[in-house]
Amino acid sequence: MKIEADLHTHSVASGHAFSTLNEMAQQASLRGLKMIALTDHGINMPGGPHPYYFSQIMGLPENIGEVDLLKGVEANIIDPEGNLDMPVQLLERLDIVLAGFHCDTGYPAGSVDQNTMALMAAIRNPFVHIISHPGNPEYPVDLEKVVQAAKMAGKALEINNNSFSLSRPGSPPRCMQMARLAARAGILVSINSDAHSCFSVGIFDHAVEVAVRAGIKPEKVLNTSAAFIKEYIQSFGIMSQKIS
Repeated sequence: MKIEADLHTHSVASGHAFSTLNEMAQQASLRGLKMIALTDHGINMPGGPHPYYFSQIMGLPENIGEVDLLKGVEANIIDPEGNLDMPVQLLERLDIVLAGFHCDTGYPAGSVDQNTMALMAAIRNPFVHIISHPGNPEYPVDLEKVVQAAKMAGKALEINNNSFSLSRPGSPPRCMQMARLAARAGILVSINSDAHSCFSVGIFDHAVEVAVRAGIKPEKVLNTSAAFIKEYIQSFGIMSQKIS
């Protein structure tokens, strides 16, 4: 399975990552990627970017060398209603928005039902493109309901390579379960590195293995095609108009 883009990366602006944007783009080019998304953490993340950062991010170039650049955020779900820590006036300007649960950002894990309702609300948010690491065992959810919500909304769920190494211990069984449910439902998934340094950009080996084992077809993986990503993102403008 050939992946053309890494849609979940963090630069030094996230406060706990280690590489500059230029370093990450250079590594993406070396690994043969056509696109990366800069998705530093939302403003509730301890040590993370100030809102001013996101007000300036759209001034970055559209590509660095031969690598296309999407300017985005990994927003934090901050309450049981699925609200995010990013104001709408920032979200609507970004190229791509990921949303997920993170500790110490406003919403301590609730019950499975509460977490599920919060995640489903985030899925329905018209500005959210991808749900990050939904298999996070620190915020257990009903994965069948989450997959069905993603199918109804036409949204992508992430298989996060970092969940198989440094982050979120206990994730692999839940990621495998989510991948199998996604394959059965025929929904989109996004396979990403969640890189916190340039050395991890474009590393997807564990996540790709899970997707293949689950029976997910390449055409159902959002970032097997940079062109498909652009079409997917453009469709959200139409969706937003319909919702408004």
